[in-house]
Amino acid sequence: MKKVLIVDDSMFMRQSLKMIFEKNGYEVVGEAENGEKAVAQYEQLLPDLVTMDVTMPVMDGVEALKCIKKSSPSAKVLMVTAMGQESIVKEAVIQGACGFVVKPIIAEVLINAVKKL
Repeated sequence: MKKVLIVDDSMFMRQSLKMIFEKNGYEVVGEAENGEKAVAQYEQLLPDLVTMDVTMPVMDGVEALKCIKKSSPSAKVLMVTAMGQESIVKEAVIQGACGFVVKPIIAEVLINAVKKL
């Protein structure tokens, strides 16, 4: 079973993602509402996958991605982005993100993206 850490500043988004993952046989081991908490939880939980929102308070998703990849180069981080953030997504991929999905999240698209990792 794959362990997932969900990172998003929106509680509704975290709950939606959690429901999709659990329905598809994944275990959600943690949730964080900003990048700083995401980095701390990553180091504690060592999940198989992180879904990382791009725009968050305290530390954004790209900065959190950089921190996670620095300490754990093999980390799998899937960026979750709103429409119109293509330049940020390109930066995230350069920094080591293994892909991205666009909000609003469609369960099938998310699970297919995860399976490709």
